[in-house]
Amino acid sequence: MTTPSTPSAKRPARPHRRPKKDPARIVAFKALRAVDERDAYANLILPSLLREAEQKSGLDRRDAALATELVYGTLRLQGTYDAIIAACIDRPLREVDPPVLDVLSLGAHQLLTTRIPSHAAVSATVELARVVLGDGRAKFVNAVLRKISAQDLDAWIQQVAPPYEKDAEDHLAVVHSHPRWVVSALWDSLGRWQPEAAGRVAIEELLHADNERPAVTLVARPGRATAAELLAALPESEPGRWSPYAVRLAEGGDPGGLDAVRENRVGVQDEGSQLVAMALAAAPLDGPDRLWLDGCAGPGGKAALLGALAAERGAALVASEKLPHRARLVARALDGNPGPYTVITADGTKPAWRPGSFDRTLVDVPCSGLGALRRRPEARWRRRPDDIAGFGPLQRDLLRTAVQATRVGGVVGYATCSPHLAETRAVVDDILRTEPGLEWIDARPLLPGVPALGAGPDVQLWPHLHGTDAMYLALLRRTA
Repeated sequence: MTTPSTPSAKRPARPHRRPKKDPARIVAFKALRAVDERDAYANLILPSLLREAEQKSGLDRRDAALATELVYGTLRLQGTYDAIIAACIDRPLREVDPPVLDVLSLGAHQLLTTRIPSHAAVSATVELARVVLGDGRAKFVNAVLRKISAQDLDAWIQQVAPPYEKDAEDHLAVVHSHPRWVVSALWDSLGRWQPEAAGRVAIEELLHADNERPAVTLVARPGRATAAELLAALPESEPGRWSPYAVRLAEGGDPGGLDAVRENRVGVQDEGSQLVAMALAAAPLDGPDRLWLDGCAGPGGKAALLGALAAERGAALVASEKLPHRARLVARALDGNPGPYTVITADGTKPAWRPGSFDRTLVDVPCSGLGALRRRPEARWRRRPDDIAGFGPLQRDLLRTAVQATRVGGVVGYATCSPHLAETRAVVDDILRTEPGLEWIDARPLLPGVPALGAGPDVQLWPHLHGTDAMYLALLRRTA
């Protein structure tokens, strides 16, 4: 008679273990899928996913911070991780299902860039794969991550990046996780603005800055709040570097919890955008200073600051935005402005105003967004070189209409969150050539204390030099 302890006894089957659901990693996976499938922007989709997870699964602040790091870190270094994953599999990367690639990228980020122990990073990512992909594909994920864990990031880069001497742009593209064409465009722009320091060190500093997490910067809207009040209310904050209205939050600071933000006296705004509005407001003009126009006002950050600055001198602001939902955001941003303002829904290339109506006009035109890759890292993978040419006609039309909207003696500001030469100097040069009666205003003296602004008269800000988005500004005076 056999007993259960003998080798011939039939052992009971192990119960199938359900994969453990990790709310932080599931949120990160959902965000990456939304970015890939729906062209969502992480900074817009992630907050709603975090709120949903907090309500459904009790996601706490620590898990929310982890999810945020996983999403932004993975998006920023996606190109580098793709090259490493490709070296660990026996098929072309394009043949890997996108959801599987997202899980692998999340695992690679934890293994190579965070302080999560390797065994924990592999284990947690394989559990995520079991939840969102199934057991079969989880085995594939496990095998690839174990190969990735065999080396650190520096060793992998040395293996997968081509030598700098052989192909400098390809090398930088892999090392700093930017598409090659973006590396080339940024390098060309640096050569235009900083010719004396546009070598390898400068471009590497810029690409590195693009991959850094930007500080959350607040703007104290004049007449409603001051930077000093904010600094007193936020002990771990610090003044902005260049704008007297700017306050930088300590890492992890949540602006949504501030009464001043909820009351619309304070907004979240990059310091580069603040400088653009300040320079336009400070530019000298001939004649009265009563009516200002923001011709591309959505989502409303610059309009809110311009409206406050206009109110200080008794001027009124007209904020125009083509898209109705963005016009509603502009109205919300301007709500409570101390001076008169009007928000209209109108196409900036088909003006709803008479020519020569305004003393000061700003157009912050739609663009590729290559100057804000720190905040929207997915834009680098979404944009294509053809997009730049596609924006050109609209940018020229908007600037031309802005010139025509401004009276003789008034000032026009052309701004864009891109350093690409085709979106900046080339646009302004074309308008100066085709529109009579315009002259440059040197914008550099209107940004006192801000260094490294180039030869002028227009200015280009840089993340690695100024700690801002790469905002461009040209100021023109209408003379005839």
